[in-house]
Order: sequence, then C-alpha cells, then structure tokens
Amino acid sequence: MRIVLGVSAGIAAYKAVHLLRLMREDGHQVDVIPTPASEQFVGRATWEAISGRPVTTSVFSGIDEVRHVRLGQEADLIVVAPATADLLARVRAGMADDLLTTTLLATEAPILLVPAMHTEMWTSAATAENVATLRSRGLEVMEPAVGRLTGKDTGPGRLPEPEEIHVRVNELLAVAQGPGGASAPLAGTFDAPDSEAQPPLLGRRVVVTAGGTREPLDPVRYLGNRSSGKQGLALAEAAAAAGAQVHLIAGIMDVTAPDLPNITAEHIETAAQLRAAVERATDGADLLLMAAAVADFRPADYAAQKIKKTEDGTNPVITLERNPDILAETVQRRAQQGTGPTVIVGFAAETGSADAEPLELARAKLLRKGCDLLVLNQVGENLVFGRDETEIHILSSPELSDQAQDANRGEPVSMRGTKRQAAEAILAAAAAYVV
Repeated sequence: MRIVLGVSAGIAAYKAVHLLRLMREDGHQVDVIPTPASEQFVGRATWEAISGRPVTTSVFSGIDEVRHVRLGQEADLIVVAPATADLLARVRAGMADDLLTTTLLATEAPILLVPAMHTEMWTSAATAENVATLRSRGLEVMEPAVGRLTGKDTGPGRLPEPEEIHVRVNELLAVAQGPGGASAPLAGTFDAPDSEAQPPLLGRRVVVTAGGTREPLDPVRYLGNRSSGKQGLALAEAAAAAGAQVHLIAGIMDVTAPDLPNITAEHIETAAQLRAAVERATDGADLLLMAAAVADFRPADYAAQKIKKTEDGTNPVITLERNPDILAETVQRRAQQGTGPTVIVGFAAETGSADAEPLELARAKLLRKGCDLLVLNQVGENLVFGRDETEIHILSSPELSDQAQDANRGEPVSMRGTKRQAAEAILAAAAAYVV
C-alpha cells in the first residue's frame, strides 16, 4: 500500500528513520515529505536511501504532475512523526505553506499524527485545543509517550517508540483496506462531522468521571490506585467533539484536563467527594460515564499525625471500611426518584480470579449494579493503566439488549485500539439510547 510519511522539525525525527524502515520491510511504498526545517535533524539523502523514492520539501518540484495533489490522492495513509506543536497548529488552521501541509490538506486518506514536543508545550491550552479540534475532524492524534525528553527533563511529550507507531499504522491500513480490499470505516466510532451532519450528541449534557481517588491514612500517606485518567479524558474530549456539553469530574490523573469551551472540570480527591460531585452534576444529565477508578475501601480511622515506626518493631494495624457504591447509588436514585442520567455507563477493571474469567465477572457486575452499559477492561501491572492502547468489551443490560434489533444482541461489543478510539466506540453505543 502507499504511505506518505511526514516528518516535522523535532529532535525525535531520528526515530522516524526506523519507522520508515519498518514500513518498507512490510512491502509498502513510502514517500517521505520532510518539512524544510526538519532537514536540520535528518538529511534528504537518508530518506531517499531508505525509502528508495525521491524526496523534496518544495511544492515547486514536479509542478507538471501537481505533486502535492497526487501524493494526497494516491495515499492509503498519511503518517506524520514527529508532529511538532507548530505542525499541529498549522494543520488545524488549514495552512498550506510547504509540501507536507499542502498534501495533508489535499488528501482524503486517513491521517495519523504522532506528537513529540516538550511537556509544557503538549499540556498548553493552545495545543490541547488544537488536538481536540483535529480529532473532531476525524484525524487521529496519538498520545505522546511519557519519558526522558531533550536535556534532563522527563514527562509526557516523548515520541512513542517506532514499533508502537508501526503497530498502529498496520491497524489503520487494515481498516482502510477492509474486506476484499475495499475501504471501510472503524466500527463503533463516530464519523468525522461535516458541515451538514448534526453531531450525534449536540446539545446533550454528559458527565464523565476520570482518574483515581485517594483515601488519606495520615497527613502524608493514602490508599490509591494506578489509574492515569487517560480513558476518562478521552471520553470527555470525544463527547465534546460530538457536540455535548461535558462536565468532567477529575480525580487524581497523570494528564491535564483540556481547556475547551464545552468542557467544565471539577477536581476531587476522595470517594466521598466524588459521590457528592456526581449527585450534583447528574441531575438532568443525559449521559453519565463512570470511568473513574474509585477506591473500594478507605481507612476507618484517619491519623492526625504521621504514623511512626514503633521501637519494638510491631506493625501497625490498619482497619479498612467500604466506600459508598456511587454507580449503584446513582442507578437506584434514578429508579426511585425518576431523576438522573438517561443512560448510565459503568466501568469494570477486572483481573479475573481463580474461579472466573474477567468477562464472567463483568456480566455479574452489570446485573449487580443495574447500569445500562458496562465497559470491561482487563487490567494488571502491565495492562491498560497509563497506556495509550486498550482493549474493551461493551456489555448491555438485559433491558437494552431486548431493544436491540441485530442478531448479536446480548453479546459484548469488543474492540482494540487507542483510548480515543475506545471512547468513540463507547459513545457510539451509549448515544443510541440517549433520547
């Protein structure tokens, strides 16, 4: 298949050389389009030697064949790695001032943007707004990795490893090719909005909980979990892109809530604070997405001073008590009072047990909680938490399954991809029942 590899001017451009080699080894034809400034990092001779194709940065090369239009028209996929903050801003604005940006503007092929920049640039309000807008238009923007950056700094903004990008490239090519080589959209995702189509959640009120909770033990210690907040944040951004007014209740997260006009953020720390926030925010809401990882237990007693080691070496005894079941309470309140979200989506992070598989546990939880949909993640020390890729299974309650008209009613909808794609699949499933 035909791939265009765009390379913008970031130090991570050297990693794109390995990505190019991986795609060439798969047998794809790859045309590399570096920005003029990126040649300060990797020269044209390197790109031509590995791609086996001529390389230029100028729209004035190959004028007779209108090269920027031809490249865009013939591409099955366009990948930009690294995509700098400047490149993201220019693409969002629809600028066409070099061969790469004109090709991006002249294509109907899927576009994968892989950001790489310093942490402060990635978390800035301007970049967050640019990324959200690009995603709402149907472009895929990968989450950057967290790690060592230029110099001594560490944080989010590092280019993902070429092997990780390569996996996503192959997935997108498989989707684009579809059965029998035909083009096919991603199943279970929203189509990119156009000027005539109405966004699927336009005017709806959506509440999203994200991140983990912390239950204080003493002034310096707490009980918590590994939740990064990435899935909840992806849900909030996807719902906003689909036209909803989003209220994000953010617990402890590794990512920053976006500064977007139709997303309001409320920050909490404990399960008790989350419980109060959900009760306030869901009155009159159309959709609740309970993606937060809520601590099941909290210390029964809070020590006003730091718990000290004992001289005799005895271990302290910490008694735990259950936290409220916020999801089940919200479902019960809706049933009893007739108020609350039209559709309630719960989440189950399961490791499985000696007696049951994760899917079996999730089905039991769906019945126990009484929510409309339940999203299952199989989690573990090296699964899901903090990662950009995920695998989910969406289960419907018996009542919703009875409404389904397809032959697979009652069966979970499963997908694997980025957390943004998972968010779109979840919203597509939920939006069908928001009336």
